[in-house]
Amino acid sequence: MKTIAIAITTLFTTAVLGATNYETTMDSNAHAFAKADSDPDNNVIKVAILLDTSNSMDGLIDQAKAQLWELVNELSYAKYGNDVQPSLQIALYEYGNDRLNAREGFIRQVSPFTNDLDEISGQLFALTTNGGNEYCGQVIQTSLNQLNWGERAHDLNLIFIAGNEAFNQGPVDYKNAASNACAKDVTINTIFCGEYNQGTNTYWKDGARLTQGDYIAINHDKQTVHIPSPYDDHILEKNRALNATYVRYGIQGKAKAAMQTEQDNNASQYGQANAVKRAVSKSSHFYKNSSWDLVDAVEEENLNLEDVAQASLPKELQGKSTKEIEQYVATKRQEREQIQKEIATLNKKRLDYVATKEKASDNELRNAMLDAIKKQATKKEYTWE
Repeated sequence: MKTIAIAITTLFTTAVLGATNYETTMDSNAHAFAKADSDPDNNVIKVAILLDTSNSMDGLIDQAKAQLWELVNELSYAKYGNDVQPSLQIALYEYGNDRLNAREGFIRQVSPFTNDLDEISGQLFALTTNGGNEYCGQVIQTSLNQLNWGERAHDLNLIFIAGNEAFNQGPVDYKNAASNACAKDVTINTIFCGEYNQGTNTYWKDGARLTQGDYIAINHDKQTVHIPSPYDDHILEKNRALNATYVRYGIQGKAKAAMQTEQDNNASQYGQANAVKRAVSKSSHFYKNSSWDLVDAVEEENLNLEDVAQASLPKELQGKSTKEIEQYVATKRQEREQIQKEIATLNKKRLDYVATKEKASDNELRNAMLDAIKKQATKKEYTWE
């Protein structure tokens, strides 16, 4: 039986325009990052997911894969104050796998802070399990050291760590890690995979208490429940239309567009209803792809179209003037906004339907994380629609 830690946090993905304008792109991203840090209205929800990839955690990793999009959807309904929509940033670590570097505590940063949700999904599906040593205190401290949690008072900084080995194992005392988390305004939530009292006796409850986080015990081998609805086929049809509004550019464009389709397929592995949840996530304000999509890049003012290498554009745009490309991108933006509104309308009907079928005991991992997030978010003046 092994320990898992889930940590979700933030990253702004580097946009690459092409080999000849790489430095321009880096400057653009640096400017966007600085703007996010200085804008008091641009609040960020940062959730750190540190996953133990040792043998006994296959069930928990499966739950993380199956419930990623529903968690994203719930977070997309959050607001700061009356009407400010926060952004979401996620980081992913694996630990407890003996294929990892022993000198670094069997810990690997899978992804730094990112708002690239396709990247996080792809990394989750690429994880494999193996035996190893699980050090909760050390993986928490590593995420505190490596990730940019920032110093903004109204950002919501959260770590979720889950597993079933004793919380006090390893060279780093979890109490010291918790003290350092408090200094960075980071809340640690612990999820014990097993019986509640056993987790209490092995310090999981204490690990959460030290940062005023939540302690939860779940059955990590329980199958995720996805409830189908009469609206699912319509939403998936809209998702295919949504994909057609993306206009790739840059040396990453083709690969990133392929990854978008791949993550649609990965979500479908857990059933049509889960694929629907991903489609809903793609229609939310969290799903941004300015590093490879012209529509998002132009909207976020990260890009001068004149700087884009013609060879990196789709064939239908190669040889077009800047004005013609601007008009094409504007048309795609209008199409996307309309499709997103239609998905939102269908999703509201879907949620009303699912609410009549869902049981309180379904999807313990998702419910535990959302309950903790909402309770802690309330302290920082976040509300839910």
